Amino acid sequence: MTDKLEDLFIQRSPTADRPLLGLTVLVVEDSRFASEALRLMTQRSGARMRRADCLRAAQRHLQTYRPGAVIVDMGLPDGDGADLIRAIRGANGQAPVVLGLSGDPSRREEAMEAGADGFLAKPLESLVRFQQALLAAMPTAVRPPPRLLPEEALTPDPIALRDDLNEAARLLALRPDAAATGYLSQFLSGVARLSRDEPLEHAAQALRDGLPSPAALTHAAHLVQSRLAAGSSF
Repeated sequence: MTDKLEDLFIQRSPTADRPLLGLTVLVVEDSRFASEALRLMTQRSGARMRRADCLRAAQRHLQTYRPGAVIVDMGLPDGDGADLIRAIRGANGQAPVVLGLSGDPSRREEAMEAGADGFLAKPLESLVRFQQALLAAMPTAVRPPPRLLPEEALTPDPIALRDDLNEAARLLALRPDAAATGYLSQFLSGVARLSRDEPLEHAAQALRDGLPSPAALTHAAHLVQSRLAAGSSF
């Protein structure tokens, strides 16, 4: 990182309780549930968050705003997060801190090879790990003094989970082709991990390779609909 990166941070001094004070974070994430978790973490850390739900929206944000950090989901509805990381790293001007994000730990290496400064694994539950990942990539001059932080888990709004399940139901109803099913599997796996729903995660993983069977699609759709029907338990 160059010293010029410090210009991307608002000139407000971070504190031990709010170590990301003054930082604007662009989150590129299609899941509302995951985005809500990140919103809680950025807010609790003193940062501001903007969200883009696809590559195209992220590119519009980056043409208008200059965030101090960008968190990029590796699987997006209109392309691969690694392409956005490479584009940010290859752009002229001051580059923000960039973190890759995925529920698949094997994508860490791909994110780092694309130029990411770090990687966050879903499910996103630990405020301390979130803060440490961003602070480790920030310029030394804008980091607060290190201190031992209490572990804290944050629970996203269940309404955001319902929105993600509705989107999964919509995609499943389309009977997607092989390419669309790959994205659907990744999206649904992330939702299942965040909500700690093992049966749904197994169903999502069954959609991963090639064109899934009608039975696999029907089973996944049944599980999603059953979660929506039991919405009071979210």
